Amino acid sequence: MTELSNQQTLSTPMTNIDDRSELLARLVAEAADERKGSDIVLLKVGDVTVLADYFVLVTGYSKVQVRAIARSIEDKIEETMNRKPIRSEGFSEGTWVVEDFGDVIVHVMMPQEREYYGLESFWGHAARIPVGEF
Repeated sequence: MTELSNQQTLSTPMTNIDDRSELLARLVAEAADERKGSDIVLLKVGDVTVLADYFVLVTGYSKVQVRAIARSIEDKIEETMNRKPIRSEGFSEGTWVVEDFGDVIVHVMMPQEREYYGLESFWGHAARIPVGEF
C-alpha cells in the first residue's frame, strides 16, 4: 500500500464532524498544538484494532513540556466534552505520558521515546488523518 493510499483527507471544520471519536481526537490535537506540541499525528486505528478508534501522537521537547501538553489536553477535553481520561500514565517521569479516553488514546512523548518505540511504524497500516493548521 502506498503512503498516498494510506492517507485520508478530511477538510471538514470541527463543527461539522459527526464522529465523536474523531472530534475528540481533533480537540486533543488542538490542545497539544496550543502548548506547542510538535509532529502531531492522528492515526485512525479503529479499523485495525479494538483498542481505540484513534491514536494521537505528540512530541514535547522537555519533561515540563510533555506534562504541560498532557494537562492541557485533559483540561480542554473536560471543558469541551465533559470527559476525563479513563487512565493516565507517565506524569511522574514526564518522558512519555499516555492518556486513555476510551475511544482515543493519546501519547505525548519526548523525541527519544518517540523514535525508539516507533508507534507510527508499528501502526503504519492505520489511516493517517491530516491535522492541518489550528
